[in-house]
Amino acid sequence: MIREALDLVFENIQMYQTLEGFELRADYYARVASTVTYFGILVVILALIMGVFMYFTRQTIIVMSRLIEYDMRKQIYDHYQELDLGFYRNNNTGDLMSRITEDVNKVRTYLGPAVLYGINLAFLVGFVMYSMFSVNVELSIYTLLPLPLLSISIYYVSNIINTKSTIIQKQLAFLNSLAQEVYSGIRVVKSYVQEKPMSDYFLEESNDFRSKSLSLATVNALFYPLMILLIGTSTIITIFVGGIQVMNGVITPGNIAEFVIYVNMLTWPVTSIGWIASVIQQAEASMQRINEFIQTPSKIQNTGTLPLPQKGELVFDHVGFTYPDTGIKALKDISFTIKSGEKVGIVGRTASGKTTIADLILRMFDPDEGRIFINGHDLRSYDLHALRDRIAYIPQDVFLFSDTIANNITFGPVEAEREEVIQYARNAAVHKDIKDLPEAYDTFVGERGVTLSGGQKQRISIARAFIKQPDMIVLDDCLSAVDSSTEQQIISYLKASLKDKTAIMITHRLNILADFDRIIVLDDGKIVEEGTHQDLIRSGGYYSEIFEQQQVQEQTG
Repeated sequence: MIREALDLVFENIQMYQTLEGFELRADYYARVASTVTYFGILVVILALIMGVFMYFTRQTIIVMSRLIEYDMRKQIYDHYQELDLGFYRNNNTGDLMSRITEDVNKVRTYLGPAVLYGINLAFLVGFVMYSMFSVNVELSIYTLLPLPLLSISIYYVSNIINTKSTIIQKQLAFLNSLAQEVYSGIRVVKSYVQEKPMSDYFLEESNDFRSKSLSLATVNALFYPLMILLIGTSTIITIFVGGIQVMNGVITPGNIAEFVIYVNMLTWPVTSIGWIASVIQQAEASMQRINEFIQTPSKIQNTGTLPLPQKGELVFDHVGFTYPDTGIKALKDISFTIKSGEKVGIVGRTASGKTTIADLILRMFDPDEGRIFINGHDLRSYDLHALRDRIAYIPQDVFLFSDTIANNITFGPVEAEREEVIQYARNAAVHKDIKDLPEAYDTFVGERGVTLSGGQKQRISIARAFIKQPDMIVLDDCLSAVDSSTEQQIISYLKASLKDKTAIMITHRLNILADFDRIIVLDDGKIVEEGTHQDLIRSGGYYSEIFEQQQVQEQTG
């Protein structure tokens, strides 16, 4: 259309000049003006049509890629939640986050923009080159001469940018991790007067990040000038060679304008070849990283269908377990029975296997040897979610979410009124502490509950377990940060209000186990003693020795 319009104008200008002095000149001018206006309107309409179809193209491909990105993130997130505890022992959180964010985004970029520009490249190059060669083969060859060089140059520059960007991203991730560590451990940093050394170290790493970023900026600075230079070269060649052919009468002036527009239409598709190749490489690597985790099966499979009974005895039958990541044998031929409603304490030295027993009860791991039964059925025959729903577990490394205290207490499938939340907080001896906070139960705790003391966090987690009203409660050394008076208040509630519930208390403080039904003593993954508090004291074994040491420490303390 533009070629025809320009040729029409060019021819009619000459005719218009020849009509100088004639009355027809004014009428001829009006006719030419209306024709040019017609062409102008036609070009605008075609541009609008192109815009409308580009909108629908982007709506189809880009929106599709965003929907796939959403599905992938959801799939990865759901799969992360299904994976067993051993998986998280072998992989760090930063890598997990990187795969669900950066890697998914790179795959999305391939599925969206790269596919869009790839289709655009294929069709536009095909149509444009067909149009060009159908007009003039020689001019087409000269016009296209610099474009392969442009694509190769941009591919080379893109690879350099890619490599440097990867290095910068790693350095940025390191800076973020370093800053997070310092902020999380600010008490330790201040108490050891390490503010300046840590600041100097951060400055050194920041300077490294700056120098790498400046290096990338230097390469980026070459990108657009190089592209403009080669496009400009192609345009100059088109005008020069086209001008010679116009003088020879081979083509018309409109053909030159037509070819200049073709060159500009081909600029981005040809430029994008290097970018698309780079995106495909990144997406391939990212998809491989994503598949590594997506195709990793959980070692804990929910194959059971039985609902967990409200009452039933727990039996460990010659259970042995070795941690797969370290090869450490945590439990060796463990056998014991806990009847429904019994209160049992588990004690032992550090790394004697106490927490491993709790993990096996919750099926965070499955035993390598032996079997675990509840009410005569293998633990694996119960529905996994039903099993965990009926067991309340309070780990030794207490975790609170960045939410209100009330929401932390009611975390899980629990719907409770505020009065009920307060009551269970009282049972956990934490109501008074919460009431003294600025917004009481609506107070937001910091990341991992950092704004609270260790004892407050432990008691809130105990309230979270109590409000669940479980059939079995497992307390893994969760009273280490509370005083003796508070400890006795919690134990009294455990004995009185939860007397019909099975309770397993893992602890180092033996005095709280005096009224428990039974105590199991572990050493090096084996049961070395078992009995009531009084029986174990009389036996004069390991338990009696540790109890006497604690008594002496309390008296002298």
